[in-house]
Amino acid sequence: MNLVIIAGGKGTRLGLKEMPKPMVEVGGKPLLEHHINLAKRYAIKNIYILSGHISEVIVDYFGDGRKFGVNITHIIEKSLLGTAGAVKQLENRISGRFMVFYGDVFLDIDLKSFMDFDRENDSMADIIVHPNDHPHDSDLVDVNDENIATAFHSKPHDKNKYYRSLVNAAVYILSQDIFKYIPQNKPSDFGKDIFPLLLQTGEVVRAYKTAEYIKDIGTMERLEEVNRDIASGKVERFSKRHKRSAIFMDRDGTIVKEVDLLHRVEDLELLPFSASAVKKINSSDYLTFLITNQPVVARNLCNMSAIKKIHNKLETLLGREGAYLNDIYFCPHHPDKGYPEENPDFKIDCNCRKPKTGMISKAVEEYNVDIESSWFIGDRTADIQTGNNAGMKTILVRTGQAGKDGKFEVNPDYIFDNVEDAVDFILSKKELAS
Repeated sequence: MNLVIIAGGKGTRLGLKEMPKPMVEVGGKPLLEHHINLAKRYAIKNIYILSGHISEVIVDYFGDGRKFGVNITHIIEKSLLGTAGAVKQLENRISGRFMVFYGDVFLDIDLKSFMDFDRENDSMADIIVHPNDHPHDSDLVDVNDENIATAFHSKPHDKNKYYRSLVNAAVYILSQDIFKYIPQNKPSDFGKDIFPLLLQTGEVVRAYKTAEYIKDIGTMERLEEVNRDIASGKVERFSKRHKRSAIFMDRDGTIVKEVDLLHRVEDLELLPFSASAVKKINSSDYLTFLITNQPVVARNLCNMSAIKKIHNKLETLLGREGAYLNDIYFCPHHPDKGYPEENPDFKIDCNCRKPKTGMISKAVEEYNVDIESSWFIGDRTADIQTGNNAGMKTILVRTGQAGKDGKFEVNPDYIFDNVEDAVDFILSKKELAS
């Protein structure tokens, strides 16, 4: 597979004057060199660098790539063409599917997993998406249960709408056929112009979710953060090559206010300590997942679309506080049948409804979770039983049902007043262990 690196950034916010943004030093070497080393690790050795601003700095440093063990072709744009317009220059010069990096984004991800995902189904484009702590100033993507992108939302966002906190991470695998959708000699952007156009014309854009390390270095603050994370080993630890611990959390009564059979968007309300708790997890090495039974679908109180809108609100509210969930898993089923108002399609004995562990197993598979070092936090005995069934340590919180539902005879490992106290305890144990 060929790699294309879009490297035309100026780095104005970084105060760069004599070098292009992709040549800023990160972890002791230019950002572009990290990209090339990552590609080489996965046997991607044919690389096109698309530059413009002070391009001679890039050309002089990398040359033909021989000293870096790769083959580099330099393409220099004469006028600003945008991300897609720059790639258009490769039409008739590149064959087959190809990967794209943005030169102002630092990343360390398992490219083999991404390429395996790309081979699973046909698409015009496969893109990497992930949550971040500033969705309000990021380009967001809606994704369905089949990992197909259904909408692109460029910033700025409508403050009266709720969005899923999935960000376009600026890493793509594209079909050679994409060139026919990119205008010639006209500026265009993948996120704002080309990907929405693909959806409008019925083409398939698939989304690969990851919790690995991907961060743009657009500001000095973010650049300093990346340098700290490289030095601390955080970047390497976040790679999917390694198992990671996770904190699984229930929804109703644990991080949102308990509402009986919540099925309307307007009824969802974050508990006052929830965003702070999730933000603390985000700052740690733990992944965080929401695991929730939502039988309101089986009861026909609402449909799947309504549940997703409720979760969009939840993600938007967390995002406004600088917090995010790595993923949300919900079970819409209920095993009891025979009620006249029910939705029979969801009245089944599934393997995902808590205390069964189907949702957890899916998270383990998708994110390479280490169950033995993970935790489950919830307000019901079903949550504690779920954690026990999965082989995790468990914490009961005194919010919501506070364990008084009495459905299962279980004893949690610990009990705390709320989810933030529980998270503080987990993180303090982690610090002591390290």
